Amino acid sequence: MADNTNRIAGIATFKIDGVQYMLEGKLEYSDMLVTRETKKGQDTVHGYGEKPEAPYIAGTFRDSGSINVQSLNSVTNSTISAKLANGKLIIGRNMWQVGEIKVDTEEGTFDIRFEGLQGSVTEN
Repeated sequence: MADNTNRIAGIATFKIDGVQYMLEGKLEYSDMLVTRETKKGQDTVHGYGEKPEAPYIAGTFRDSGSINVQSLNSVTNSTISAKLANGKLIIGRNMWQVGEIKVDTEEGTFDIRFEGLQGSVTEN
């Protein structure tokens, strides 16, 4: 049996409402609550501004023949989960699909992104 003690990257699985999808490549997520921007004046740094951030889970997936890509556009209020190579389980609750879904027919892939309310993405 392989010893995966030091594995920190590479293998991941992805599910929408418990249904697994073929993850082709990049998977990324953010569970940040705010973004900050430094406010500079002509005389000195004045401080920073802060805005709420929409947490997200996004990736590149394989368009297998059994997927209806158009139906993914209707995903709202769904649970998105990903298991990472380092053992982390990323869970997004009450997520919705955002942006355009374009299929690359040469590679048979598409990118998709799900966002949610603050605190909807957690790392376990």
